[in-house]
Amino acid sequence: MDFLITPHDMLKTLAAKAKSKRLSQNLSQQTLSERSGVSCSVLKKFEHTGKISLPSLLKLALALGSLGDFNHLFAEKKPETALSLDELMKETIIRKRGRK
Repeated sequence: MDFLITPHDMLKTLAAKAKSKRLSQNLSQQTLSERSGVSCSVLKKFEHTGKISLPSLLKLALALGSLGDFNHLFAEKKPETALSLDELMKETIIRKRGRK
């Protein structure tokens, strides 16, 4: 159940996964820093606290070969039940902005 995960928990999980991937590729923090363009101090802080800017996270993901994983971040979920044709047509409308 994803709704039980707090943002803080997710940050720590992402940091742990990134560190694990770095180590599985036998990369030091310094080497990953050089390859990604993210400073070593930012990388250390990320691995320790989970805090990092989105651009820096994306640079690290690119250097670790995981940038494509972000394509699934806000993916639309397919309906689990069969819908009528009218309901399917309504869902194909792509919103360009929010209401509020």
